[in-house]
Amino acid sequence: VQLQASGGGLVQAGGSLRLSCAASGRTFSGYVMGWFRQAPGKDREFVSAISWSGGSTYYADSVKGRFTISRDKAKNTVYLQMNSLKPEETAVYYCATSEDDCPNNECYYLRGWYDYWGQGTLVTVSS
Repeated sequence: VQLQASGGGLVQAGGSLRLSCAASGRTFSGYVMGWFRQAPGKDREFVSAISWSGGSTYYADSVKGRFTISRDKAKNTVYLQMNSLKPEETAVYYCATSEDDCPNNECYYLRGWYDYWGQGTLVTVSS
């Protein structure tokens, strides 16, 4: 499984960016794709996730209403549309997926549940 994240850059506070995660190496039906971020000196934290098959979505409370996750099955790509960005959201953003089962949706929020990670894309939000 290979994940390639892109779309990061420099944006002013209140601006928008759309991140992409191109997935390859297998079919992803039944999988969940997630986005995490890691700010300098901080732990990697959950941002959002989406069920590849059904499209169910999951968000961290801090991004609800501002970020939207989606997927394009034909392109094997997951997107993260980020609006109203804040300076404290400056971080490297990673996409991830897992081959493991999840008995409940709580797994999707946990960094340790994910097996495969993209290389990350830097988002810098200036004040």
